[in-house]
Amino acid sequence: MSRLIEELDYRVTPMGPIILRRRWVSALDRDVVEVILGDEHLMSSLFTVGETELATLGLARASGADLKVLVGGLGLGYTAQAALADPRVASVEVADAIEAVIDWHREGIVPIGESLGANPRCTLTHVDFFSLFDADPAEGGRRDVILLDIDHSPYRLLNPAHARFYTAEGLTRMRTWLSPGGVFALWSDDAPDAAFLDLLGQVFTDPVAQVVPFANPLTGESSTCTIYVAGG
Repeated sequence: MSRLIEELDYRVTPMGPIILRRRWVSALDRDVVEVILGDEHLMSSLFTVGETELATLGLARASGADLKVLVGGLGLGYTAQAALADPRVASVEVADAIEAVIDWHREGIVPIGESLGANPRCTLTHVDFFSLFDADPAEGGRRDVILLDIDHSPYRLLNPAHARFYTAEGLTRMRTWLSPGGVFALWSDDAPDAAFLDLLGQVFTDPVAQVVPFANPLTGESSTCTIYVAGG
């Protein structure tokens, strides 16, 4: 049995201290790995269905081969890992504003090890995802699929500065980075929101909100998250 809480890394960031820790959950007789940013519980290796379904549902809407994927938010890496599992995907770039998170993957101290940092089809980039769209995409730099998992929801933000993205103007700027027929998908911890669906409909084609259930072993019941998917 492990000690109750083992701190794997602690860094000070502009968004507050970030901690990667391993915690023993006696009720489950197992360790879980968690990421804490300031007072926010960001993610846990106990709940990864939403992260993988973000990639699965987003890519299911995409057509063609040799797909270029951009992921906003690295976290524990399950979204990028799921995207790379699709044989149609040629490349995955993951943008994360916190350098420590990228270091965890390159050092292999996350549950999936160093698989992302060592994968030649995957690039881990230290950059603010939201600032990317202030510039036009580089020549040949349009993406076929953009997957976003950073904020808790479009209205529960980790940083107030992110609010400018969740507007018609912000989403329109992001759309310029999509190839014709490209796909945007977003993870949310909240129930589907009609106002956000309407907002997506102002910019994209046929947006949908898919409720994703997943087992919660801590409560013995099912929990849910929402994946928004929209065509470019």
